[in-house]
Amino acid sequence: MTQSVAPLVSPSALEIVPLGGLGEFGMNMMAMSWGDTTVLIDAGVMFPEPDQLGVDLIIPDMSFVEARRDQVKALILTHGHEDHIGAVPHVFELFDGPVYATAMTLALVEPKLEEHGIDPGDRLKTIKPRQRVTVGPFAIEFIRVTHSMPDCVALAISTPVGTIVHTGDFKIDQTPIDGQHFDLHRFAELGTEGVLALFADSTNVDRPGFTGPEIDVIDAFEELFTSTSGKLVVATFSSSIYRMQILVDLAAQFERKVAFVGRSVVQNTEIAQRLGYLRIPSGLQIRDSDIHHYASQDVLCITTGSQGEPQAALPRIAIDDHRCVKLGQDDTVVFSARSIPGNEKAIARTMSHIARRGADVVTPDMKHVHVSGHGSAEELKLVLSLVRPRYFIPIHGEYRQLAQHARVAAKVMRGADRHVQVLLAQDGDVIQFDANGARIADKAPTGRVLIDTTRVGEVGDEVLRDRRHLAADGLVVAVVAISRHTGTMTGTPELVARGFVVDEGEEESLFADASRVIGDCIASAGVEERTDQGLMTEKLRVELRRFFKKRSGRRPLVLPVLMEI
Repeated sequence: MTQSVAPLVSPSALEIVPLGGLGEFGMNMMAMSWGDTTVLIDAGVMFPEPDQLGVDLIIPDMSFVEARRDQVKALILTHGHEDHIGAVPHVFELFDGPVYATAMTLALVEPKLEEHGIDPGDRLKTIKPRQRVTVGPFAIEFIRVTHSMPDCVALAISTPVGTIVHTGDFKIDQTPIDGQHFDLHRFAELGTEGVLALFADSTNVDRPGFTGPEIDVIDAFEELFTSTSGKLVVATFSSSIYRMQILVDLAAQFERKVAFVGRSVVQNTEIAQRLGYLRIPSGLQIRDSDIHHYASQDVLCITTGSQGEPQAALPRIAIDDHRCVKLGQDDTVVFSARSIPGNEKAIARTMSHIARRGADVVTPDMKHVHVSGHGSAEELKLVLSLVRPRYFIPIHGEYRQLAQHARVAAKVMRGADRHVQVLLAQDGDVIQFDANGARIADKAPTGRVLIDTTRVGEVGDEVLRDRRHLAADGLVVAVVAISRHTGTMTGTPELVARGFVVDEGEEESLFADASRVIGDCIASAGVEERTDQGLMTEKLRVELRRFFKKRSGRRPLVLPVLMEI
C-alpha cells in the first residue's frame, strides 16, 4: 500500500532522501528536492536471497516517487551497472521528464525499456563529462570517474544552498584501459570553490591501500594463455567491458578466436562495439555455434555465470548441458569476478562440476585475475581531501561500511581549514540543508518491492512470508522423491495446490499431466544434473511454470521439493 508523504518542511530547504543503497549493496536510488522540483539519482536493483522464492529482482519502494509524481522533473544516471539502472523501467512511467546519462549507460537502459514495452520517445538525453544541464533550481555537472566499465560519471549539483557532490561508484585508475582518466582536477577545483556536502561510495572502505588498476590482471592472464593447452573459458560479469578488451587483445596476441557465450554478455558486447568501447580485430570473433570447427587450443570463450546462476552459460557448460561449449581435460576455466555474498555454494557447486569434466579451475584467490571496480581506503581519503565538504554522507554499502567511512572522514578532515560534519544516514532519512545547517529531519517511506516475471509484490516480513506460500496466482508444491545415488525419480510426484484455481473437473487431469512433465524433465536431465538439487529444482520450477501457464493461463508460484532417498 502506498504511504502518504509529507510535503517539504520548508520551501527554502534542500531535502535529499536516499531511497535505497544505504545499509545494503544494490538498489541505489536517491531523491533531491527543492520547492516543487525533485530530481532522482540512479534507479537500481538488488538480487534476491536464495529463500526469496519466485523473486527475480528487488527494487526500491516507489511510494515517495509516486506521491511526488508531478514534482519529479528528471532522472540522472551515474553509470550502467544493474544496481544503478535495473529499476529504470519501474520508475520511468512515474514521471514525465528526461533521463540524463552517458551514451553507454543509455544504450544499456534502452533494451530494458523495450522488454517492458516502453517507448522512451525523446526522453533519453545523452551527456558527456564536463557537460552541464539545468533542471529547475539545480545545475548538474557530470564529472568523469573510473570504474569497472566505461562511461561512468560523478555529479556536482549546484543548489540554492550550495554544491552537492555525488561520486557514484568509482576507483581511481591512473592507467585506464580506454585512456579516459578520473577527473581529479575538477574534484580539486570544486573543493577550492566550496562543497556543501559529499555523498561518497563506501563499498571498499574496509580494504586498505589502493585498488589495483584494470591492467593488473594482464600478467596473470598472459600466463594462462601461455600455459593452457586446451580451451580457455573466462567467466566474468557481462558489464566488464574493460576485462573483455584485455582478453580480446590477448586472444589476438596468442592467436585464439574469441566466442562470447551467454545472452547478456553477447548483448553488452554488441552495444560496446557499436559505441566504440570494445574493439575486436576483424576475423577474431566467432559464434559459439562455430567453436567445434576449431581446435581447443585456438579458442577463448568469454561467458556469463561467474556466480553459479543455474540458467547462466557457465553452470550449463559445467554439467555438459550447453549446446555449443564442451569442456575437456586440457581446458581451463577462470572465474574473473568477485563472489557476491550468498552465492558461495552455487559457485562451489559449479566448480565441482567443472572439475568432473577434467578441466582446471582458476579463481582470484589463486591468480590475480580480478580487480575491484571500487576505490579502497586511500582513494576514498584522497577524494575527501580534495573535495573538503562541510558535510559528509557515506553511501553505497552495508551499515558497517558506512560507519567505517564516517570514521575515515573524521580522521582525514581533522585539523583541516574546513571542519566536516558527518551525517550517518540510512534509507528513508530526510536529510535537510538550509541556512541553519544540515540535519536528519524526518523519515520518508522506503522499503523493497519484489519483482518476478508476472507481477509486483511489496516487501516486508509479512508480505515476504505470504509471498513464499501464496503467489498472486496461487501456489503449487511438487514433492519429488529422487534416488540419492542415481538421480532417478522414485514413485509418483505429489502435487499440492493452494490458491491455484482451475476449471471444475480439470484439476485431476492437469496434475496428472504435470506429474508426467516432472518425470520427463528428470528423465531428460543428465546424471550430474539430477543429483544436483539446486540445478534440478530450478529446472523443474521453470518447466512446471511453463506448463501451468500454457494449460491454465495462470502462473502460480511453483515450489519443487526434492527429497533424496
